[in-house]
Parts: sequence; structure tokens; C-alpha cells
Amino acid sequence: MRYGYWMPVFGGWLRNVEDEGMSASWQEVAALAKRSEQIGFDLSLVAELNLNDIKGIDKPSLDAWSTAAALTAVTERLELMVAVRPTFHNPALLAKAAATIDGIGGGDRLSLNVVSSWWADEATMYGVKFEAHEDRYARTREWLDVLDGVWTQPRYSHEGAYYTVNGTVLEPKPITQPRPTIYAGGESDAAKDLIAEKCDAYVMHGDPPERIAEKIADMRARRERFGKAPMTFGVAGYTAVRERHEDAQAELARITDVRASAAGFANFQQWLSGTQLDTELAVREYSVSNRGLRSGLVGTPDSVRERVAAFEAAGVDLLLLQCSPQAEEMERFAEGVILPARAAAAH
Repeated sequence: MRYGYWMPVFGGWLRNVEDEGMSASWQEVAALAKRSEQIGFDLSLVAELNLNDIKGIDKPSLDAWSTAAALTAVTERLELMVAVRPTFHNPALLAKAAATIDGIGGGDRLSLNVVSSWWADEATMYGVKFEAHEDRYARTREWLDVLDGVWTQPRYSHEGAYYTVNGTVLEPKPITQPRPTIYAGGESDAAKDLIAEKCDAYVMHGDPPERIAEKIADMRARRERFGKAPMTFGVAGYTAVRERHEDAQAELARITDVRASAAGFANFQQWLSGTQLDTELAVREYSVSNRGLRSGLVGTPDSVRERVAAFEAAGVDLLLLQCSPQAEEMERFAEGVILPARAAAAH
């Protein structure tokens, strides 16, 4: 199992807790990245949104690509999985930036998480056309072709519905071979077929291990139909590790209390009116993003290690964790889960 975490480029992950004791700042993410690789974390996902989805659009959020480049320069082995949305980036230019960051890290330290845009207001605010679901995936398919072409061919030409490039030369090429890993997630059939055909790894929102096992089996079958090599699989999860079960449950109650924030409660009421989830599940879905609480990684060190083992048995290669306050919780996770698991594996 590899252990990753979401870099807190929004200053936190909790919609019901206004101040999580961390800021959306270079100083915060740089210190976290340096410490994380010392305590056993392998990877950090740097999300890409120009507006703050967690704390509100008037709150700070860091740019993904400049942040990732700087973090690569100040760390030694941490992999930076940078989110990228095709509607916001010309593929040949993005390939150039990514190849440069790959070189800064010395290879095998940059990967991409290709994400389809979902926030119409953000696109409008930043002057980007917001496309329907089917159009976004058609664009992404072509975008990936151009990206791979300029990374791997001496000169690359493409003429399509969305992009045209003529004899593109990209030097230096990425050091990582055959190319930087391309992760992607999606739950529609169109998304899963595209990922199985064009990407290297599949990342999923939080769910219990048995549900994740079903998703992995489905993606493996799709991958085989395209005649591609096996994929790797990642899953998101929110974690809080405590020595006592009662303390872990108290922390869970704290972060899911929508009444703790007047704004949060009002937003929750509005969101709940448009969902068919039962109220208890809806509270959890609203409180923590990416369905993180469904993964069941809140508990004692023993219970969380057992859950991690269940994910590993289901075929998961990578956990992508959110936690808060990030630095303190990651120390607990490293001490209670990563170090004992790796010590056991070594024997």
C-alpha cells in the first residue's frame, strides 16, 4: 500500500469547522510536504480549483501548478499528483510545463490527475467555456492524445474537433518513462471506458472496501477489453486516528456537526433539499468532501490498520487521505498505521 494525502490548498477540508488551524499558504504546504515524506507518506494530490470549494469562493485557494513546481523543488522523494482540467489547459502547453516539473524532480515524482470540470460558475468567472458532460469527455479523450503525442514523439501533429497542433517539438521530454502516470476518476460508463483505454490508474471517491472491490473488478475487465496492461487503483478517505474508540467517535461528531457553522447549516439545508440521500448519510457527505467518511478510516490504530488491510485485499494500491488539522492528524496516522504496517510487512 502507498499512502497519499490531499494537500490543503484550500486551507482545510471541513465545511462545518470555520478555522481548522491551517492556512492556504505556501508556508503551510511547504512545511507539510517536507514533513510528510519524513514520516512515510509517498504522494500528495494537489487539487486544481481557482475558487475555494470548501470554505467559500471569497476565501484563498492556491494555484495547483505553480504550487506543485515549488513543492517538487523543496522535497526529495514525494510524488506530486497534480490535478488538471482539460478545459482550462491547452494540452501541448500543459505537457511542456509538466515535463519541466518532471525534470525538476528527477523523474518519477510528477503524475497527473485528469479531472473534468464540474463548476460552471468558476468557468464563467475565469473566462472558460463550460461544456456538457458528453462534450467534456470527448475533449478529454483528444486532450490525452495530444499530451501523450508531444511527450513521446519527436514531432507530433494532430487535427481534431478540439485541438490542432502541427509538428510540435517538445524538449526536454519527461524523464519518467514511458511517461508520467496519468490518474483519473469518474463513475459514468463514458468516463470509465475513457480511463480504461487512455489512463494508467483509476482513483475513486470513498466507499467501503467491498464496494471498492466491485469497482476494481469492473475496471480490470474494461482494461482487458482494450488490451492494456494492468492499472493501479487509488481511493479517497477521511481519517482520524485515536487511541480510544470513544475519542474517535467524538471527533467524528465534531466534524459532522452542521450546526457548528450558521453558514454551513444553511448550505446544508439547501443541499439536502436537492438530494435523495437519507439525512444521516447526507450530513456526512456534506461535511467531508469526496465521500471520505464512507471509507471508514476513523477509529483506533488497530481498527484503521484492519480497514487499510481490507482495502489492500480489495486491490487498492494507494490511499488518498484528507484529515484536519492536517499536520497533527498525519502524524497520528503515520505512527499508528503506516509505521506498524510497514514493520509487519518487513517481517
